[in-house]
Amino acid sequence: MTSTTTHTTHVTATLERVRTHYFRRKAAVMALQALGMALPLGMWAYKGWGREGGVMAALLLLLLVGTLQVWRWWDVYRKTSLATVAHHLNRKYPQLEESTQLLLQPEEELTLLPQLQRQRVAGTLAQIPVREASQVSYKNGFLPLVIGLALATGLWFVSRLLQQPAQAGTTRTGTSTNVQEAVAQPKAILPAIEQMNIRISPPGYTRKAPYAVTTPSFKAEVGAQVTWTVQTNQAIQSPKLILSNQKPILMRPVANQKNTYTTSVTLIQSTLYHLQLNGQASDFYSIEVIPDEAPSLTVKKPAQYLEILFGEAQRVTVQATLQDDYGLRSAEMVATVAQGEGEAVKFREQRIPLNLSFAGQPRQLQLNQTLDLKKLGMTYGDELYFYLQAYDNHRGYTRTESFLVEIEDTTVVETMDDLSLGVNPNPEYFRSQRQIIIDTEKLIQEQKGLTQAVFADRSNNIGVDQKLLRLRYGKFLGEEFESTIGKAALPEGLAEGHTADDGHDHSPPKGASEHEAKMGELLDPYLHKHDQEEAATFFEPAIKAQLKGALAQMWEAELRLRTNRPKEALPFEYKALRMLKDVQQKSRVYVKKSGFEPPPLKEPEKRLTGDLSKVQTVQQRREEKPSASYPVVRQALQRVESLKAGGNPKPEDASLLEQAGQELGKAAVREPRQYLRALQDVRKVVQDLRVNRKPCQDCLVRVESALHRFLPVSEKSAQKRITPAPEKKLAQDYFNRLN
Repeated sequence: MTSTTTHTTHVTATLERVRTHYFRRKAAVMALQALGMALPLGMWAYKGWGREGGVMAALLLLLLVGTLQVWRWWDVYRKTSLATVAHHLNRKYPQLEESTQLLLQPEEELTLLPQLQRQRVAGTLAQIPVREASQVSYKNGFLPLVIGLALATGLWFVSRLLQQPAQAGTTRTGTSTNVQEAVAQPKAILPAIEQMNIRISPPGYTRKAPYAVTTPSFKAEVGAQVTWTVQTNQAIQSPKLILSNQKPILMRPVANQKNTYTTSVTLIQSTLYHLQLNGQASDFYSIEVIPDEAPSLTVKKPAQYLEILFGEAQRVTVQATLQDDYGLRSAEMVATVAQGEGEAVKFREQRIPLNLSFAGQPRQLQLNQTLDLKKLGMTYGDELYFYLQAYDNHRGYTRTESFLVEIEDTTVVETMDDLSLGVNPNPEYFRSQRQIIIDTEKLIQEQKGLTQAVFADRSNNIGVDQKLLRLRYGKFLGEEFESTIGKAALPEGLAEGHTADDGHDHSPPKGASEHEAKMGELLDPYLHKHDQEEAATFFEPAIKAQLKGALAQMWEAELRLRTNRPKEALPFEYKALRMLKDVQQKSRVYVKKSGFEPPPLKEPEKRLTGDLSKVQTVQQRREEKPSASYPVVRQALQRVESLKAGGNPKPEDASLLEQAGQELGKAAVREPRQYLRALQDVRKVVQDLRVNRKPCQDCLVRVESALHRFLPVSEKSAQKRITPAPEKKLAQDYFNRLN
């Protein structure tokens, strides 16, 4: 009995080991899955996207993922009993003969045969390794881990690419993302300065983080707040920050920091500045303000003017590129529909939203949108004027030029001659071909809902209309009978449609004299002859040929309409309409406008007489004075040249150079690279002159060069001669002897 109990306990312990080992492997798989989901979220929190709210959301998701995996593992642990392990072993190992559950039942409750089977299964189970029995696939764990690692790596590089244009200030030379980084070599600014920090807080529309600059001359966005913090080696009385052409700004002491002073300025425009500590002034340094550019709109489609011809789809595709340096806030299309003519024209304006998403204020967007003109309530002859406008996230606004889309109206002949004549010279049946096209298209659309008999009847009726229109146009070419359509002339001997008793007298009168025969020959080109269709019209040959081509297209369209093929007739109808429109445009009348005709010159009386008595020489006297621009700079330039040549300084030289330095300061704001060094040399020369010290020669050379560069270049223009040149005697004799 003791042996049986020990054996049962050993078998149960084997199943427990299999179960425990399975739990461990399952926990490892779930940990890999959790790590795969945590890597992208951790990268999100590390980058700080969304600022405090985004970081908090990422941390909450991390906590949620960890809690979910723990709950999953506990659910597996609760549902995986020894009976479940025995069932798993039965499926995995056929040699257990589906009898592993016998090991979990008391032996005294089993009959003889189950007991023997139990002993056999126990021996087989003892030979199976525990690790092999509890094997779990790590593929379900490594696959999420690889995906999560790839996402985290992609977010790392994508964030760097996205932040590179967004934080342009941090990539400029002399800037740093560390806001505590100090300016390099602060003692070069003033010997009393131990440390100097310049911190820039960009405005909100730039979406940039605060950064520091490491050089005293720097660039910053317009509206940015610049904070100077100066730490000195001794106490300073009233330290000041002096901007050009502004009142000095007093720097205040920093609490709990010895010999540290600070002040802040909001940048509006480019300027120069310098520090003043205990009477000592630093050199001038430049601040260049980076303006906020307005959005840019580039329209690729459509063209400036677009005409939609009859039969074309009444749709317009708009393709454009929208860009901004910091971010786009919104954009829209403003469309105006013009309907009517003359004084009855009506305008309707509406704003059309664009198929764009401005979430996150993107820097660039591509617009590809199709306008359905029918949905805008447009029809033939209407016009659409539209333009695009965009707003950035600050105060920038841009709009494009207006674009015109016109739907062709085939019922109107757009000629200035028609307007000037005041009458409509074209017959009304010039407008019937368009109606035939409309009827044909309507029949094609309704074909599925019509019976074959009704469809054939309507198609034949449209063919009859086409025939009547063709016959009407045939009269312009002398084709008065249907049998002659499409033929150059009537064949001889044809009796149908034109007989001897048709009311026209074709034979010459009896007893006509020779004189009357010659008169008939003269009138022959102007008579109406039914047997010569080419002579039955006064159209020009080019117009006649085009009109014949239109009749041929009508004939083809009628043939297909009569044979119940309206879809095949439609191209011929369109071509006939286009050819008729061309005939209308070519049948214009030109009337020469009346105007003033000057009287003819009396050339025989005046020409080549050589009389110069009434010709007087025009004498003009004009005095030009050179513009006295920048007189102070010109005087200072003369004094600098004198000082450079070794001349003695005068008492007013220092004040004159200081006034010239103010003019150079204005130029240094615009071009700091050209004039900033010269402005510092001017200050040094002024200090030398005030202490009666010989000025620096190199400084004088640089100041002279800067003053020359500052003065505008004088342009010499050709002047008229005040007195006429003396006339040569030979030329005078020549003109006097011409007559």
